[in-house]
Amino acid sequence: MVDESFSISGKLTDEGHKLVQRVYYEDTDFSGLVYHARYLHFLERGRTDYLRCLGVEQRELITADEEGLVFVVHRMEIDFKSPARMDDILTIVTRTEKAGGAKMILSQEIRRGETPLIAAKVIIAVINAKGRPRRLPEGLAKQMPIAADAG
Repeated sequence: MVDESFSISGKLTDEGHKLVQRVYYEDTDFSGLVYHARYLHFLERGRTDYLRCLGVEQRELITADEEGLVFVVHRMEIDFKSPARMDDILTIVTRTEKAGGAKMILSQEIRRGETPLIAAKVIIAVINAKGRPRRLPEGLAKQMPIAADAG
């Protein structure tokens, strides 16, 4: 059963940001299982809506100051534990492990109920509008709660 207090962008909880998504036919391959690359879409939605729930609008960051600010995936490690299937209801959980300097480290999970299907560690590079590294502004870093178990 889905918690009715969720918004379209998910919600912030003590465990991290949670976003609920349904698996559609378009997400699956010929076997009826979610195609491995589609998990990247679910993870991206989780990260984007996590930032949105924290009050960070990415499209505004590029023009927020004279330098501009953009987040790009630098590295991602994914453990595929169990497959999702069409019509499954998934929860994407996103937590901040580190936010500072020119990077953020996020941990993400995709679950069906309480069963973990995917575990991912995502290193986000912070760059300016010209594609060069820049520091994450301190005020922005403070908006991102560090997970209690990060370390």
